[in-house]
Amino acid sequence: MKLYAHPFSSYSQKVLIALYENATLFEYRNLEEPAANAELADLWPLKRFPVLLDDGRCILESSTIVAHLQAHHPGPVSLIPPGDAGLEVHMLDRVFDNYVMTPMQKVVLDRMRPAGDHDGYGVAQAREMLDKIYPWLDQHLAGRTWAAGEAFTLADCAAAPSLFYADWAHEIPPVFTSLRAYRARLLGYPSVVRVVNEARPYRHYFPLGAPARD
Repeated sequence: MKLYAHPFSSYSQKVLIALYENATLFEYRNLEEPAANAELADLWPLKRFPVLLDDGRCILESSTIVAHLQAHHPGPVSLIPPGDAGLEVHMLDRVFDNYVMTPMQKVVLDRMRPAGDHDGYGVAQAREMLDKIYPWLDQHLAGRTWAAGEAFTLADCAAAPSLFYADWAHEIPPVFTSLRAYRARLLGYPSVVRVVNEARPYRHYFPLGAPARD
């Protein structure tokens, strides 16, 4: 298998956490390399990443990639449990992607727009969404170790990079103690520690300026 990804990319980190969690063998095509970028363009004209190439199959989108890994390259850790438990994991995966990762990226990417072309209204909407999802997540996580209960799952693979960067872009208020404690647990989890450390050399890419923490 080949994974086309970048160490500083939130969605790349989501898949890398899943791969590291099960010690799955793969070839890391780091998109810092021009050759890897050229290969990605041939595979997927939108050049969005991560992309997994597995025995000739091109698998797009991070959640689909993790589901593919579980179906075709299972390891000791089941990141998507069967039945209703799996439905909750899928639901929370979408919550973190759509209501944490997406607004965080809106705030970050707006800073990269040319002068005079910023979207202040869109950024305000994104920050408002984060202000609404933080208390919901804080309440949901109360009394839980991980997002869907006591087991580390796909939902936590999604949560780790989304909350990592969201707190940089729009800080989680101290009042949300359960959410902040969950983020701290994620940042101490071995597979998450590994992706965070691999991304450290690229922190200068963060348009808002990476804080001197984490």
